Amino acid sequence: MAENQLPEAFELQMQALLGPAEFALFIEGLERPTQTSIRLNRKKPVDISFSKRPIPWAKDGYFLEERPSFTGDPSFHAGAYYVQEASSMFISHILESQQIPKGIYLDLAAAPGGKSTLLSSYLGEEGLLVANEVIAARTQILKENVIKWGLGNTLVSNNDPEHFSLLDGFFDLVLVDAPCSGEGMFRKDPQARAEWSPEHVNLCSARQKRIVDKAGELVKGGGYLLYSTCTFNEKENEEILRFLTEEFAFEPVRIHLDPSWGIVETEVSTADGTFYGYRFFPHKVAGEGFFITVLRRPEEAYTQVAPANKEFKHHSLKRVGEKESAALEQEIGADGSGKFYLLQDAYFRMHGEYSRELEKLAQVLSVRYFGVELGKKQGKEWIPSHEWALSTLPKNAFPLHELSEAEALDFLRKKDQVFGELPLGWVLLTYQKLPLGWLKNLGNRVNNYYPKEWRIRN
Repeated sequence: MAENQLPEAFELQMQALLGPAEFALFIEGLERPTQTSIRLNRKKPVDISFSKRPIPWAKDGYFLEERPSFTGDPSFHAGAYYVQEASSMFISHILESQQIPKGIYLDLAAAPGGKSTLLSSYLGEEGLLVANEVIAARTQILKENVIKWGLGNTLVSNNDPEHFSLLDGFFDLVLVDAPCSGEGMFRKDPQARAEWSPEHVNLCSARQKRIVDKAGELVKGGGYLLYSTCTFNEKENEEILRFLTEEFAFEPVRIHLDPSWGIVETEVSTADGTFYGYRFFPHKVAGEGFFITVLRRPEEAYTQVAPANKEFKHHSLKRVGEKESAALEQEIGADGSGKFYLLQDAYFRMHGEYSRELEKLAQVLSVRYFGVELGKKQGKEWIPSHEWALSTLPKNAFPLHELSEAEALDFLRKKDQVFGELPLGWVLLTYQKLPLGWLKNLGNRVNNYYPKEWRIRN
């Protein structure tokens, strides 16, 4: 089969799903160019020069008229926006329209981080997000994107769904963006067409059932489960929804749609009533193929509350005492709500309201990052981390130096640079007032502390 040719079995599947007339429109839609879209970070406002128009179902989401060079935009590296597929931003509309309560959220298959940063923005300082990735190699890009987003309300973990068995009934919201056969990527990625097969669909469906069989248990009474894929077939969508309702007690959630959006609502009849799914077809919406369903756990379902421990015992993480935490909070100029931890000799800060949940999670999961890493201290002096630079936490003790676009790109490439008058010591470099990272002025030279593994290579 040629790379761009659609598999015959896929065509038959879609004809059965859509009917002959609409199938022809679907094929036309697959041949249209994809549209690039971004979601802005409200905590890092900046003047975005791209020509853009709002995505109607996504708060802070925009379609771009053409795809620019994001690598060449310093504000992208500063976390001012995330390049995210438009259809998946429908989660923003779900959260806002249902006014889903904030609290402890889990993104079970989170890399590279688009949906996690969306959840992080919705939660703000009123919740804690666990951004989990099963595949260890993908955890690093997830961690990097969480750090760039900078809100400090996220824990990054690397665990299989089975590892969450001690956290049943713990989460106010669980998002399962399941690994799937990728039919929704056929327009964006022609290689996905060549890799598709009915056998792969069956394999994905079996994997999805294993994942949601664990995920369903993790939702607390009154909490929400969001299940999504980037595929069209019913085996990976409606059948998984039906499987969930057979395995667990859930209530249906229906999402309001504007007819002009072109999103298709689907109904699934079960013993517990009619449940709803929402499908994005390329001939109806500007985004790529996507499916999502929303379910709510009954209030009487099991709820687990993190215990209050006088002592916190962990093999590598140490709680900082109340007095020292208060002093650190005052020193960095934060709002007084932070709790501090030591990992080896590096200080981390997390919003204090969720410290009990954080400690419970740290004892159960393989944690790769959490909150904001501030750095280390030598006496009264900070050795600040890059994570602190990109966070939205204050950095009042440090002088700032604003860069031009060319200077910012040279800094991001870790090129040798010559600056004018700079204060001695640590200096926070900014672009359009957005922090990019640190340099240290030693008098006779300046050292660039941008992480070498993040540097722009072109």
